[in-house]
Amino acid sequence: MRFDLDRIDSGTVYKLMAATVVPRPIGWVTTLNREGRVNAAPYSFFNVMGDNPPVVALGILGDEKRGFKDTARNILDGAEFVVNLVPEVLAPQMNITAVDAPAGVDELELAGLSPAPCAYVKPPRIAESPVSFECVNHSTLVTGPFQALVVGRVLAIHIADAFVKDAARGHVDTPGLDLVGRGFGATYIRTRDTYEMARPTWATFKRP
Repeated sequence: MRFDLDRIDSGTVYKLMAATVVPRPIGWVTTLNREGRVNAAPYSFFNVMGDNPPVVALGILGDEKRGFKDTARNILDGAEFVVNLVPEVLAPQMNITAVDAPAGVDELELAGLSPAPCAYVKPPRIAESPVSFECVNHSTLVTGPFQALVVGRVLAIHIADAFVKDAARGHVDTPGLDLVGRGFGATYIRTRDTYEMARPTWATFKRP
């Protein structure tokens, strides 16, 4: 079946895209508002998009009634944010920070999490998260009345010592991070179910 997306409502479009593009990594974003209050919210329209310069992208959605949410407004106002990653052990706390709290509520405090200082940006990282990316707003593309694509340049990566296997070579214990991704609806996906497949080279390639 073909779905012509300009002929169906945006809610159905969201369902189709979110149900087929899986798993999606979760960017657990911390920002500061103009008064210096912390905001934390998870985003599953997120991924790394390059390494020279190192950039990540966030797809930020709003709605007709509230417009852009706190995270988008804080990034546009302050140009700085932190993307924290979510291990399974912190999934319940991450879910708490997704609550539709009124503006100004500190979701980290609500979820019993601790802020930790960053080296280059003002917003804190989440101390309990095993990986955090300090970012500045590289560019923002407004893609619709209530959505934007934020490209963040990564200035520093914090990785918990227990998961750094060889710092000089950039080797990380990825399975040990035990990160979760977003599936469809209320479904989450564990990253520990993996398999390996070598990338082919043309010199040794044989047609199947």
